[in-house]
Amino acid sequence: MKINRLLSIFAMFCLTLVIAVGCNQAPSGNSSNSTGNNPPVSAPVRLGFSAWPGWFPWQVAMEQKLFEANNVSIDLKWFDGYLDSINAFATGQLDGNSQTLNDTISSIAAGADQVIVLVNDNSTGNDQIIVSEGINTVTDLKGKTIAIEAGTVDHFLLLLGLKKAGLEAKDVEIKPLETGAAAAAFVAGQVDAVGVFAPFTTQALKRAGSKVLFTSKEFPGAIPDHLVVSRKMVEERPQEVQSLVNTWFATLDFTNKNKENAVKIMAKRAGVSEAEYQEYDAGTTIFSIQDNLKAFTTGTDMTSLSYAAEEISKFLLETGLVKTKPNLGKMFDDRFVKAYKPS
Repeated sequence: MKINRLLSIFAMFCLTLVIAVGCNQAPSGNSSNSTGNNPPVSAPVRLGFSAWPGWFPWQVAMEQKLFEANNVSIDLKWFDGYLDSINAFATGQLDGNSQTLNDTISSIAAGADQVIVLVNDNSTGNDQIIVSEGINTVTDLKGKTIAIEAGTVDHFLLLLGLKKAGLEAKDVEIKPLETGAAAAAFVAGQVDAVGVFAPFTTQALKRAGSKVLFTSKEFPGAIPDHLVVSRKMVEERPQEVQSLVNTWFATLDFTNKNKENAVKIMAKRAGVSEAEYQEYDAGTTIFSIQDNLKAFTTGTDMTSLSYAAEEISKFLLETGLVKTKPNLGKMFDDRFVKAYKPS
């Protein structure tokens, strides 16, 4: 009787073990260790972007399903504040981000491992220093209060303008505010000047008597904007990086052929009228594949990314915006623009 009971208990144990193993085994088609025909599904690429005319085309890509058409699953994340996207990328919350060259250099100087794989555009007037009535020259800024998002490209533009006029950062009072808040403070008369980029330029110029003092147009090549991805993305998911680059050029093609529809999408994302958005065109030069190939080529002026990076790095060090010289050796990867082929 005891033997039969032991055999019965043993049989129940074996049955329970088989059921437990069977329940915990993942179906072969969904397993990351599967050897079947179904490949593991990659997580969507987390791509950040914020309010800038050179990055609004990503909204067109999403609404027109151009990411899917180019074989990439996307989690496109909008940021109201540009610096929020920089911080999210730096802390690993994003796989890639839309950001400027100087901010990428600053991030690398702080220890980030980021790679520029595509040039979206160059700012050719849409970054502006806007001033109140009575300020007519850069030297008139001496002693004045300027609202600006500290560490951003417009802070960089302000310092460039001051340096050109023989002034230094200590000659003005910087009021650090997020770009939208800076524009609002200027309109409310709380500061004498503001550094903003489009579409916030439209808001800032609503102040009576205000005017543009100088823009990025006066500093060609100083403000290029990019698709930047993590080193992990480049090394572990290169095909998806290629798909992002392919999507960008497919979006430009769509926009050229469907201008009215594209402008409607971008103006809505920007929160401005279609007429206002059209005015931003001249201030942002969107880069074609040919422009990209040229920019990634070594050169001796600011149109070359490698040259511009060295100059901006020096300037950031001189002005104290970064504390240590960044390693620029692995910052650019042109293989994806070189591999692009129109569909």
